[in-house]
Amino acid sequence: MKEPRVVIIGGGFSGTALAVHLVRQARSQLHITIVEPRATLGAGLAYSTQDPTHRINVPASRMQLSGMEEEDFDNWYRQQPEFYQDHHALLSNGDVYPQRGLFGRYVRERLIQAQIQNGLVTVVHLRDMAVQLSERSVITASGKMLEADVVVLAISHPPPTLSRLLLPFLGHPALVADPWLSGALTKAGKETRIAIMGTSLTMADVLATLDSCGHTGAVLAFSRRGLLSRPNLIANHDIAVGASQWSGAYADLTFHSVRQLLRHIRSDIRRAAEQGLPWQVVLNNVRASGQALWQKWPLVEQQRFLRHLRRFWDVHRYRIAPQVSDIITTRQQQGNLNVIAARLVKLEADKETLTLHLRLRQGRLMTITVDKFIITTGPAHSTLTESQPLLQDLTRRGIIQPDVLGLGLNVDEHSHIIDQKGNSHPTLLVVGPAARGRFGELMGLPQVAEHAMTVAGEVLHTLRLSELTQSSALSSSKTLSYPD
Repeated sequence: MKEPRVVIIGGGFSGTALAVHLVRQARSQLHITIVEPRATLGAGLAYSTQDPTHRINVPASRMQLSGMEEEDFDNWYRQQPEFYQDHHALLSNGDVYPQRGLFGRYVRERLIQAQIQNGLVTVVHLRDMAVQLSERSVITASGKMLEADVVVLAISHPPPTLSRLLLPFLGHPALVADPWLSGALTKAGKETRIAIMGTSLTMADVLATLDSCGHTGAVLAFSRRGLLSRPNLIANHDIAVGASQWSGAYADLTFHSVRQLLRHIRSDIRRAAEQGLPWQVVLNNVRASGQALWQKWPLVEQQRFLRHLRRFWDVHRYRIAPQVSDIITTRQQQGNLNVIAARLVKLEADKETLTLHLRLRQGRLMTITVDKFIITTGPAHSTLTESQPLLQDLTRRGIIQPDVLGLGLNVDEHSHIIDQKGNSHPTLLVVGPAARGRFGELMGLPQVAEHAMTVAGEVLHTLRLSELTQSSALSSSKTLSYPD
């Protein structure tokens, strides 16, 4: 029998975690190709950074590839030389917040380990980009044609979309449109005047980098609401015990509206405070039930959440490491970091500097001239289908479509693509954050890891079905057509 072939498009955390779970679950021969242009797997946007100040934003004990491997990354990290070399990683309560790049390395090692333990599965990393799907094959930018019985899209984070005000200034020496580019921030002098558009996780990374470079100049950070990502909890023994006993079974409750859920959360936060527990304990319980809550809501309530509460949820849900929070707090106390609610209304330039005209939330105007203007608005998920040639081609041919909420791609309850005619595609699936319009909480660990494990099971189920039936869905041109 011919060896089934799976092609995973994207080798960041989502795609590599999927490969790990496919290798672990497979009980017969399987060939996996991961199409990823980066030199290493498992990194992606989040874990490819080599900046030592960029840390994971939760304790290492909560980072793993499945719920059955609790504290696996923590145990792995404590055996690495970096644990002894990084004197800032270990906190007084025993938690460790390693540099983010190390988690990518951990994921790669777990993939290698899985391959060693299951010789039935072959995994190949192809450094290339997929540009087209044809019937039962994937075509790459270099012209390779890969056979594929199942294709999984592990494409999650499109680049930021620059506002029309910024486009005329691309190439100006003061504009840093992509802070992730190597060396983008290292040229900032100690007293460089800086403005940052965006006040969430990427802004926190930028400040950590600037601090490590010795920058002490004035920084103005702004966004529409001026909300900073909250710090993660440094839990002592009493908090840990209290949190384990906290009864916040949100998944078992029914909330007919966003407003009703919000009232309940606020009530629980007050009740937790009476027991000496911080708000993070309550939000952790909400997060754990996030997918169940999301999927119970009708579309109108999902839209209401995104319109009114999303930004507040994001800064409380996607927190920053305590070490990074300390940098932000110190700079604010020293007076060289100012965070405001404002929007850019005009931009002017001379040879070396940019002048920003901001409208504050209260309505008045503010003007500031800076040596560096750094954009940290984050990925533009609403433009995912336009972000690369493959997705543009699939959209043009009617194979994929954005989900109705503009969060990613439209998928069914089993993570299969739903095409523009409303049909679920039997052999084209999505793994990771691009599926969050359907599932809700699907941006951070462990939810992405759990989704990867579920999608792995679905892929293998599809392949088993094809082996058991002589006229399989995999070879049916009627159900498997890729229209031109």
